[in-house]
Amino acid sequence: MTLPTSADSKPRPLSPLKGVRILSLALNLPGPAALMRLHGMGAHCTKLEPLAPTGAATADPMGLYKPAAYEAMHQSVQVVQADLKTERGQARLHKLLARTDVLITSFRPSALTKLGLGWRALHRQYPALCMVSVVGALGARAEEPGHDLTYLAENGLVNGLDMPASLYADMGGSLLTTEAVLQALLMRQRSGRLFGRGVFQEIALSDAAAYLALPRSWGLTTPDGDVGGAHAGYRIYACKNGRVAVAALEPHFAARLCEAAGLPQGAAQQMHKRSTHQALATFFANQTRQQLDRLANAKDIPLHTLPM
Repeated sequence: MTLPTSADSKPRPLSPLKGVRILSLALNLPGPAALMRLHGMGAHCTKLEPLAPTGAATADPMGLYKPAAYEAMHQSVQVVQADLKTERGQARLHKLLARTDVLITSFRPSALTKLGLGWRALHRQYPALCMVSVVGALGARAEEPGHDLTYLAENGLVNGLDMPASLYADMGGSLLTTEAVLQALLMRQRSGRLFGRGVFQEIALSDAAAYLALPRSWGLTTPDGDVGGAHAGYRIYACKNGRVAVAALEPHFAARLCEAAGLPQGAAQQMHKRSTHQALATFFANQTRQQLDRLANAKDIPLHTLPM
């Protein structure tokens, strides 16, 4: 988050969470990604991980199967280790909790209870502490096993046998977690007679996937939707040496595209016709990426070329 200054100077970073202390017990991707964003807002971020296996630097699965991603998310985050099933580990945790504003977890509710980290118990001991619990799904489903792929699948975001291009539910969940932290702090600040009292928020990765799936549920990205392939100006086409993603959705962009492609006058009003799709496909098939890049710049057409 940055604040513009002048045209010839770099933006000054904003630090709305300066002085706020965040403690996370969340492993893998959503929690650490949220912590990365919260640190970017100025929060002091600490992550407590389980004790690392012999020969390993971390017990976080992300650190084991993709160390580079782990490192990217944990820059400037203080990482400590403890076994929360032991008295020593619990003592270390509670020493941190005593000076924490927001706790982030990603355990199942039953696991939190076993560790003495249920919200009621924590709230009694630390009345000002806020807590954001990241779960797979809300309610009784919070105990079900699941992962990014399963949450995307149940929300219609998995096509055929192809794997999704990104971990959308996890990354969406990290944004909802960041939002929940901000909400909790704001609610704590504005809670009137409960001023200074902690707030509990629960975030579900399945809800994050459902939110990302809303455009599809509205029919926008289904095959018969304008941004799902039905509009000839909003599609991916093959070109001579690669592909081109075209986003000429608005009428003025569609008109420029049709003119540049040499289509008959009025074609921009017929972007859903099969003939328009075929004519644009033929045009792009005879253009190189370099030619299309120049065309986009010269005619102000929203497109982006890609390798095959």
